[in-house]
Amino acid sequence: MSYRARKFLSFYRPYLGTLALDLLCAFIVSAITLILPLCVRHITQNLLGADVADPIGEIGVMAMIMLALVLAHTLCTLFVDYQGHMMGAKMERDMRRELFAHYQKLSFSFYDDQKTGQLMSRITSDLFAISELAHHGPEDLFLGIVKFIGVFLITLSINPALSLIVIAFLPFMFLFSLHFNRKMNRAMRLSKERVAQVNAQVEDSLAGIRVVQSFANEDWEQAKFDEANARFVESRRLEYKSEGLFYGGMEAFTQLMTVVVVVFGAIAITRVTLDLSDLITFLLYVGILVEPIRRLVNFARWYQEGITGFHRFMDMIELPPAIQDPAPAHEPELVRGELELQRVSFGYHADFGTVLRDLSLKIGSGEYVALVGASGVGKTTISALIARFYDADAGRICLDGVDIRRYSLRALRRNIGMVDQDVYLFGATVADNIRYGKPDATEEEIIDAAKKAYAHDFILELPQGYDTEIGQRGIKLSAGQRQRLSIARLFLKDPPLIILDEATSALDNESERVVQRSLERLIENRSTLVIAHRLSTIRNADRILVLTPDGICEQGSHKELLLADGVYANLHDMQLAR
Repeated sequence: MSYRARKFLSFYRPYLGTLALDLLCAFIVSAITLILPLCVRHITQNLLGADVADPIGEIGVMAMIMLALVLAHTLCTLFVDYQGHMMGAKMERDMRRELFAHYQKLSFSFYDDQKTGQLMSRITSDLFAISELAHHGPEDLFLGIVKFIGVFLITLSINPALSLIVIAFLPFMFLFSLHFNRKMNRAMRLSKERVAQVNAQVEDSLAGIRVVQSFANEDWEQAKFDEANARFVESRRLEYKSEGLFYGGMEAFTQLMTVVVVVFGAIAITRVTLDLSDLITFLLYVGILVEPIRRLVNFARWYQEGITGFHRFMDMIELPPAIQDPAPAHEPELVRGELELQRVSFGYHADFGTVLRDLSLKIGSGEYVALVGASGVGKTTISALIARFYDADAGRICLDGVDIRRYSLRALRRNIGMVDQDVYLFGATVADNIRYGKPDATEEEIIDAAKKAYAHDFILELPQGYDTEIGQRGIKLSAGQRQRLSIARLFLKDPPLIILDEATSALDNESERVVQRSLERLIENRSTLVIAHRLSTIRNADRILVLTPDGICEQGSHKELLLADGVYANLHDMQLAR
């Protein structure tokens, strides 16, 4: 058995009791379905004869037996439909939890090449198809096999010749279904890929709706969506064409079987080798035979859809994170915040060249260091490497003298606080966003953090204060307010190493002054690396490093670098001239 098959079956493990009861009820349903025509045969052959003393009474007894069977059939069917579907839903939940947890582990390099809509499709529609397979698969396969074998044995006992005529159709039906199942499988896989592309297009357009409307490019976005939508419809056309031919052919086979049974049964009656009650019973079983065949066909459909979704699920689960915890992992109780880059080189992709080359720098514990330079020289890349969002291609990065690749990712990132230019806030309340820095924080701690970030006053002016919903990405707040909330959650996190990546470059002067005050409080007594665009914000840095494509070309205090009249002084003069 392949690894993927074992993996799929492992999701049944917590629900083996439910699965056993589901299959037991399915067996009872199958047995009752097979018994009811025999009851009809018993009535037509034995109870309608003249030699029966009390035919009405006997028929009444059989009616009560049949009603009891119908009741049991109904209750078992209810269990199969309800509990069986719930088992599938719980397995879907377990798979979704595992996939989401895996998404959390995948590195930035993975997300650089992915579209959110396609990832969403894997965790929603794909897993729903797996859920349907998990429930309907065992049930339909079991019911189909039991009923098929039962019908075959019973009809064989009634009239072997007529039974063999019916069985002769089955190889042709099997080959027919095998051919179109393959076509449906290809069409379903293509359809899933196309709907994922539609999801990605919708997610991209809606995420950037303000840009779309500001450029009045609604028609362009509609055209892109229509193209993706049309490609999806074409894949659906191929899927439904295969499905229509498949089901149409299977229906033709079943109808043809019924005609053949009627014709040959009538001939057998005329030759007195079959009586009318046996023909009626035989026709009832042919009708029943259609149902297990349809169940087996349904199983094939659920299997194709589910296994396609499961393979897409496993393609993602089997993708190893580029950044992983070492074994054993370093878990320090106390981090001082001493940081050192030793001859670090890095490039995002071979096609884009090297961003950093042989770079070395050091930040002492509690030291405030600023990093400046032109766009594209790798300033933001340095912050991403320090947090191990990417791993350096060469060289080492050490925290407190220990290579960061020896830290567990949780321990490393727990001790690093980052404030970016592009602040991300969740579509929740103000309090929930601040609490993100410390999930178990009390209300008093949240308010204290907001006060330290100079956010408390504006929060109280919001409609529901700390309970105000701020919208997706905090869209209901100004840029300065969003930035102060991000700083407040860092106060709760309380890391020894702070990285500020152009945290005030997108703010107006008034907002910048308020945010700068909160940042100054944040970095007190912490090792701090500031990636700065506005040089006026880093005048008080202990050291300023000037980064160029060739590495760090200058370092010193603000005054020292101005007196050196080099690259830094030139950048400073350019900003003053604006």
